[in-house]
Amino acid sequence: MRHAEDLAGINAALACYVDGVNQRDAALWASSWDEEAEWRLFDPEPVRGREAIVAAWTAAMADFPFVVMHATQGQVLVEGDEAQGRSYTSEVAETADGRHLRVWGCYVDRYRKRNGVWRFSSRTFSILKSEDHSS
Repeated sequence: MRHAEDLAGINAALACYVDGVNQRDAALWASSWDEEAEWRLFDPEPVRGREAIVAAWTAAMADFPFVVMHATQGQVLVEGDEAQGRSYTSEVAETADGRHLRVWGCYVDRYRKRNGVWRFSSRTFSILKSEDHSS
C-alpha cells in the first residue's frame, strides 16, 4: 500500500508542476519543488534552490504569452524517501514575438519526500522533437 501512496504523491507533484505552467501560477508550480532542488533546462549548469528556480521560470514565462503543457509519468523507482523516474511532455506555445512552437520532451527526475510530501529534487529536461510553425 505504501508504494501506491508514494506513486500517488509523486504524480501529485507532476500534476502541480503541469497545472502551474498551464495556469501561469508560480505558487502552485513552486509547490512541486523541494527547497534544495536543482533544475537543468538548457544550460549545462543547474539552477539551484526553489527560490532561484521559480525566479528563472517566472522570467522565462514572460516570453510565452500562451503555453499548454501535457505530461505523462514514466517509470518511477522508489527507495525510501527518495525516488527517480522520467516524465514525457508535449507543449504548444506562442512566443512574445508571435512564433508558434510545439515541443516534445523528456524530464529525468529525482524526487524527495519531506514531511510526507513528495516534490522534485532534480529535473533535467531534454528535447525529443520540436517544431516551429511560424509564418
